Amino acid sequence: MQELMINENNIKDKIHNIRNQQMMLDRDLAELYHVGTRRLNEQVKRNIERFPKEFMFQLPMIK
Repeated sequence: MQELMINENNIKDKIHNIRNQQMMLDRDLAELYHVGTRRLNEQVKRNIERFPKEFMFQLPMIK
């Protein structure tokens, strides 16, 4: 099993302030846990009851 190498600066760099809300993008969370973005999203959807409803949302696509 691969050991997670997470430090405070690494996480701080991945937290974004958007509309006065702190958030992390799925790609950044996936990188921290050494999994693909698709896999992370699949697992969140599969286990949605374990997360608060504010945990995940999708931004609409802009054309």
